[in-house]
Amino acid sequence: MPKEVWTSLKIGVTGHPGVGKTTLVERVIQAVPLKCGGMVTKEIRKIGRRVGFSVHDVLTGREGVLAHIHLDRGPKVGRYRVNLRDLDEVGAAAIERAIEECDLVVVDEVGPMELKSQRFIRAVERALESEKNLLVTVHRSSNHHLAYRIRHEVDHYFRLSASKRDQIAQRIIELLSGHTDAAERGSP
Repeated sequence: MPKEVWTSLKIGVTGHPGVGKTTLVERVIQAVPLKCGGMVTKEIRKIGRRVGFSVHDVLTGREGVLAHIHLDRGPKVGRYRVNLRDLDEVGAAAIERAIEECDLVVVDEVGPMELKSQRFIRAVERALESEKNLLVTVHRSSNHHLAYRIRHEVDHYFRLSASKRDQIAQRIIELLSGHTDAAERGSP
């Protein structure tokens, strides 16, 4: 009987802002039996109002500011300025470390702010090309070449909606936990 060969699995997720992409990623990280690393972004809120976004290294817990309305330097995206230093030194570095040390590389998210960093772009490209499992969220309307690559090169690409959020999260957990057979892994 031939031995099943485990190959890496690349999974992409997209959806409207606020639909729960980050929540899905955090749920998957908690549920899969894999060493996880990479980056997760979260809102920064003050008095109930969003004023920016933070970036978190999943493996080390290190945190930085991705973008904020009160920054006076950095590329402007909407009303925010992107903090390229923290994006590179926390976010991109977390992806690079995960490629070397982890079983699952997490990138949340490939969006307009993150795409201001060449180091981030190179890190995500390396993750796509690596033999590591990858879970990546993608801004729903990005036309950047990296977003295009992700949409067309991943093994599974999910469009998240509020009504299917739990079902999709469970499906991703099953895929990454190895509960599906090898033939199904390659099918969309």
